[in-house]
Parts: sequence; structure tokens; C-alpha cells
Amino acid sequence: MSPLDRKPISIWMVDDDPDDRMLAQDAFDECRIANPLEILEDGDALLKRLSTTMHLPDLILLDLNMPRKSGLEALTEIKADLRLRHIPIIVLTTSDSDDDVAAAYQLGASSYITKPVTFDGLVEVMRTIKSYWLEIVAMPRTLAEAA
Repeated sequence: MSPLDRKPISIWMVDDDPDDRMLAQDAFDECRIANPLEILEDGDALLKRLSTTMHLPDLILLDLNMPRKSGLEALTEIKADLRLRHIPIIVLTTSDSDDDVAAAYQLGASSYITKPVTFDGLVEVMRTIKSYWLEIVAMPRTLAEAA
């Protein structure tokens, strides 16, 4: 299958803050990221969605500090699951704690980004994600694509 035949990379964003979700969507729009974006409210919702879908995301943007199930808890469960562990996960959070950074990478995060405090900063982060993750790197094919 050539790269032109592949479906667009689907992105799931997990964040409990409605304002952060709205700003991220606006930043996606500003960067003209046309990839499918699904937004979930916490780690518990993410894991439930992952367990009930045939169409796994190609990339997950994951906040850490969320109610019910934190990002680190969700990351732990995803990377322990053979069906899910291939999904790249970018931690996108307000925490700049060295302990959180170390824990995220130890648990298998692909990247760790501290959320900028300005919209322009968030747009720049999304441009970088678009450039690197959607245009430069080779993404793992899902089981459905490989069949």
C-alpha cells in the first residue's frame, strides 16, 4: 500500500478542561490540520472508547491531570495492552514536573510537551506536531490496514 492510499492519520485528544479542548481545536483549525480529531474528557473515557472501537487512533494527545483516571494511569494500561501499545502517545499537559516527565517516558510516552500559556504558543506546538507526526515520521499501520 502506497502512502497515498492510506487513510488520514486519526488523532484522539484526551483532556478534561473544556477550555483547553476548545483552544486545541482552534489551534488545529489555525494550522489547517484536517486529520480526524476525536476529543475525550478523561483517561477512563479513553480506555472505554479504545475497548469498544474497531478503528483505533493513529496518535493520542494525552493530558496527565484528569479526574477518574489520570493520563499516567491510562498510559500504563495502553502500553500494557498488545492491541494498543503501538499507538504513539504525546503527553500534552500543563505539568512541567521532572517527575511527570520521567514517569511518562518510563511508561512509554512518545513525546512530552508542556502546554504553552498562550494561544500563539499552542498554535506553534500544533504546527510542530503536524510537521513531525503527520508529515515526517512513518506511522505504524493499524492491523486493519495491514490485512
